[in-house]
Amino acid sequence: MAAAMFGVRSFFFSAVIVILFAGRYGEATAADRGYIKYKDPKVAVEERVEDLLIRMTLPEKLGQMCQIDRFNFSQVTGGVATVVPEIFTKYMIGSVLSNPYDTGKDIAKRIFQTNAMKKLSLSTRLGIPLLYAVDAVHGHNTFIDATIFPHNVGLGATRDPQLVKKIGAITAQEVRATGVAQAFAPCVAVCRDPRWGRCYESYSEDPAVVNMMTESIIDGLQGNAPYLADPKINVAGCAKHFVGDGGTINGINENNTVADNATLFGVHMPPFEIAVKKGIASIMASYSSLNGVKMHANRAMITDYLKNTLKFQGFVISDWLGIDKITPIEKSNYTYSIEASINAGIDMVMVPWAYPEYLEKLTNLVNGGYIPMSRIDDAVRRILRVKFSIGLFENSLADEKLPTTEFGSEAHREVGREAVRKSMVLLKNGKTDADKIVPLPKKVKKIVVAGRHANDMGWQCGGFSLTWQGFNGTGEDMPTNTKHGLPTGKIKGTTILEAIQKAVDPTTEVVYVEEPNQDTAKLHADAAYTIVVVGETPYAETFGDSPTLGITKPGPDTLSHTCGSGMKCLVILVTGRPLVIEPYIDMLDALAVAWLPGTEGQGVADVLFGDHPFTGTLPRTWMKHVTQLPMNVGDKNYDPLYPFGYGIKT
Repeated sequence: MAAAMFGVRSFFFSAVIVILFAGRYGEATAADRGYIKYKDPKVAVEERVEDLLIRMTLPEKLGQMCQIDRFNFSQVTGGVATVVPEIFTKYMIGSVLSNPYDTGKDIAKRIFQTNAMKKLSLSTRLGIPLLYAVDAVHGHNTFIDATIFPHNVGLGATRDPQLVKKIGAITAQEVRATGVAQAFAPCVAVCRDPRWGRCYESYSEDPAVVNMMTESIIDGLQGNAPYLADPKINVAGCAKHFVGDGGTINGINENNTVADNATLFGVHMPPFEIAVKKGIASIMASYSSLNGVKMHANRAMITDYLKNTLKFQGFVISDWLGIDKITPIEKSNYTYSIEASINAGIDMVMVPWAYPEYLEKLTNLVNGGYIPMSRIDDAVRRILRVKFSIGLFENSLADEKLPTTEFGSEAHREVGREAVRKSMVLLKNGKTDADKIVPLPKKVKKIVVAGRHANDMGWQCGGFSLTWQGFNGTGEDMPTNTKHGLPTGKIKGTTILEAIQKAVDPTTEVVYVEEPNQDTAKLHADAAYTIVVVGETPYAETFGDSPTLGITKPGPDTLSHTCGSGMKCLVILVTGRPLVIEPYIDMLDALAVAWLPGTEGQGVADVLFGDHPFTGTLPRTWMKHVTQLPMNVGDKNYDPLYPFGYGIKT
């Protein structure tokens, strides 16, 4: 009975609100009976935005400013996920993301779940469509069957903007195929210190390279038009992380960047200026600080410069729990963090789980006058502008009939393979000019391939692959998330070992030694040469910060038991950044960098055996030792092992 009475009171209260609202805006009353301007695709975007904005209540506006994790929508019963309606009926949430652990395999199931959420958003009073976003930083990297491209550092080595544009377009197409409308990409950071755990997300230490790739990747993701060219094959992009995250002290993630105006506006800001000119849909704030001011609370940068000076028209989004970290102790003063971030210019806040608390406190801050209504309207206006511009009001639901045959197709993987071979950088070829060993002969009696990195798809792909921190092996060993019923399975692709086996002559014996020992050289003394693959294991963000930049164990032993024992060897580094290699250089016959190549390891073999030439050049300075860091091209005391732009051509 009490519940029934509450329902009656709620209905009566809502009716009063509608009457008062309609009385204040008589134009809306007439529109509700017939023609509704914001629903007319023939009307200019700005007119549609303003027409919708005046119809919205405060809860509806604040709901648009909140992005939550997809799993909030799902209740799993008997393995079937259903949508929780109150997220829209009570909280009116405007955006959702798939977190980096949200691994997918079944496209049809994902589309069904996505459309279930979107239909609920469309069934609300104003029918404002849901914006669905996902981390897709080197392909649709959380989907098992997707094409996983090299991480950005490898793409920077290609110096091929047209290739990067194609990669952006393929990523957009595969993301769209799963019903997602936005990718949290590109990362346009200019990494100035390889000790930073996110350095592989940066195209280069040189802003000119980052600028070139930023322009191309946005064209690929969004199309050659502001916000979106084609809602069926393009996705909204998100340039990140604003601004200076690649320049933190000692490369420590989320730390402070100390930068004068020449450094800020000459190194770190240009990629964002290009992104704004290209019509990027959104920009993500950085966890880091700039000259002691947390970027999530930096009004001078977000509002005064990005919005007012650069005239950015999209919306600014926080990073995952980004506003929580404004205070020295995370979320120790959440009310202050909300007030500081929204007043600084954050438009949409990524609140994975605690959205009821966030919305309650945000409501109180607005009603108390601590956040002006003009700031709320600015935020919602920007979010709606993007939603209208990318066609969500006309094309909200995922197309269940959209062909998925191109998802992870051979054509897409061929582009990935091209990217791998063009990103390969040859640093040494022979101990003297007279004994070059690359290209390697395909037809010999026997070759040895050594090191676990040669046959581990997860290590080859790096972080942000299937999960946030990456994975080991083939993907089959990942534990199933029983709470959400996440699928597991073998990721498609070719390891470096498999690529070598396919490339050599059928008569050549390929012996794989995962972990060589002191007897390996004796056992295989008749081998023509050895290919040794070592490097780093997967990591992401702070977990990747490294003060030493050493080769991951047992890599050093693998080198000493092969190259150090007299075997003729070519070493391939699988890494997201330069590693300390100088102590081993003299024992190596040849050295190449594969970076983090993704799923298409065949591209490595393409250049090793001469089917294609080595053309890649270093996107980063290769230091002799970490005490030289930070060291970048143009510095006064520049004394690298291999300079920026170096790469032997074959």
